[in-house]
Amino acid sequence: MAEVVVAKEDKKVTASRVVKGRKSINYLQKLKDEGTPIVQMCPAGRDQFFTQAAEIAGCDICRLTVPGDGAQDPQLQIDIAPWWIQTVRRAAKNIHINFYMQTPTYSSKEKAMEYGSYYMNCGADSLLPMGITNETLKYMADNYLVVFGHVGALSGWQTNRQGGYKRMGKTAAEAMKVARMAYEYQENGMMAMSIELTPIEVTNAIAKKLRVPVISIAAGGAADGCEMVDFDTFGMMPNPASHAKAYANFFEWAATAYATWANDVRTGAYPEDKHGYHMDEKELDTFLTELDKL
Repeated sequence: MAEVVVAKEDKKVTASRVVKGRKSINYLQKLKDEGTPIVQMCPAGRDQFFTQAAEIAGCDICRLTVPGDGAQDPQLQIDIAPWWIQTVRRAAKNIHINFYMQTPTYSSKEKAMEYGSYYMNCGADSLLPMGITNETLKYMADNYLVVFGHVGALSGWQTNRQGGYKRMGKTAAEAMKVARMAYEYQENGMMAMSIELTPIEVTNAIAKKLRVPVISIAAGGAADGCEMVDFDTFGMMPNPASHAKAYANFFEWAATAYATWANDVRTGAYPEDKHGYHMDEKELDTFLTELDKL
């Protein structure tokens, strides 16, 4: 994209939306090609500051979902999606945002194009339409939308046909179904994908077979990289999943900070004099005199 630069008060003003350092799909492809593991986090509706922290730490991808329960009010999630993408993008300028699309937004190829282009214009780097058809995928790809999709275990009501959210590809026949879906997605324009709940051997074999980056989610094998949801990373689940590894305890850390502050308030240790400021004595005398008249 051509960049137009206008001098204004010694600051560089650009008409380009391109941000230097942004982790594009081409950047992710380069990581796969050179054998550098890709790190993908999913805040799962936490907030933009988790994503900002992940960017500071050097994570590559944020798999972004809209806060709220989509099963109860998917239309609300559709309505607030542009705002949420922009909110997270303002906090994290460079991380690759792979945005999860609600199913009604790609119920037809025309809707997929409309919503997908809107989301990318709001700051998403790629799109995740779970269980998309090859026809709709190709239409999106032919119109320059970047689809970073998903194979293996699906989510929500889409799990019904596979018998629920469960491990996939445990037999050779089941593994080939996943592999064939992944290959067809690639050939129809999908530029990256995650693979979920498949055996280690299947995960790694599919990642090796495909040209595009393949990110493992609860799938054992490292593939071209791994994702973990922040609920698991920060020990926020009452019953940790078998694939999860907690690297911190968010509630213990946050509760300790709140408890320490609350104790300071109750004992008078906070606020100290330095945490506020004083009024000019003459103005204070005038104010108090006027106050007494009320």
